[in-house]
Amino acid sequence: MVARLRELSYAQAIQEAMALAMEADERVFLMGEDIGVYGGAFQVTGDLVNRFGEERVMDTPISELGGAGVAVGAAVTGMRPIFEFQFSDFATLAMEQIVNQAAKMRFMLGGAVSVPVVMRFPAGSGTGAAAQHSQSLEAWLGHVPGLKVIQPATPHDAKGMLLAAIEDPDPVMIFEHKLLYKMKGSVPEGHYTVPIGKAEIRREGRYLTVVATSIMVHKALEAAKALEGEGIDVEVVDLRTVRPMDRETVIDSVKKTSRLLTVYEGVKTLGIGAEVSAMIAESDAFDFLDAPIVRLGGAETPIPYNPELERATVPQVPDIVAAARDLVRGAR
Repeated sequence: MVARLRELSYAQAIQEAMALAMEADERVFLMGEDIGVYGGAFQVTGDLVNRFGEERVMDTPISELGGAGVAVGAAVTGMRPIFEFQFSDFATLAMEQIVNQAAKMRFMLGGAVSVPVVMRFPAGSGTGAAAQHSQSLEAWLGHVPGLKVIQPATPHDAKGMLLAAIEDPDPVMIFEHKLLYKMKGSVPEGHYTVPIGKAEIRREGRYLTVVATSIMVHKALEAAKALEGEGIDVEVVDLRTVRPMDRETVIDSVKKTSRLLTVYEGVKTLGIGAEVSAMIAESDAFDFLDAPIVRLGGAETPIPYNPELERATVPQVPDIVAAARDLVRGAR
């Protein structure tokens, strides 16, 4: 029987995934600051505390390090915690537990334990939250062996990838762009999963591959539509998973189009696009390139509060259009 599709927002899709997992498995529980009666900083947990009670939707003190430590400890004992950070920036306060504990326990104990913890990070700019609440830090955690790092770009994937993350035996870090929470899309009813580690081609094209993450997928699609009128046919690949990265899909796309543009919101230097670029440079796809690889990432600056300056620090649709046009027409 085919599941019925409905229009849900990205936030609603996440909430539905958590509710389904909690109904199916009593080991699944939620932790985070103000996720109970308040419903979460971005109202993603909503009324789940009314449905499942305070023992399974737990408000934590204002201590990301402490909360992350409890979540990791609970996971080691066999529970399935989902820990919500109010902002992804606050991962900096919990790096000891994420990087030195969650990521390494399975390895250091010879596979005797697993750490099935999920951590959710509202990320990115565009809300006027300034430098300490607007960063994209997925590349930080993507650098760490033992962690899985994902960036769902649609409501469908937000639900399916979260359900996959909850079932995964290893720690999964989910970066959810804050501007996507209200975006609506088709979401199947019931339980389904979207595989971690598998990219998705959102638009077929012949002349240029754009590899994008999170909200940049939608900007890339908008840019591709604008370029279509100029006779520039763009393929858009939604990376979806930062670690483990889907080499096959990206390499095959670049072999087909012979050009690569990477688009991501994190700071350009040492960002996701650098890894994608190196992947192509080290593969046989390099011999197919007709132009240098181009990275389009965030500016080398903290995110400003001023809305115009904030927009200027991260790639926008006109930036993607200009970069793609130059690549295809040989200006680079």
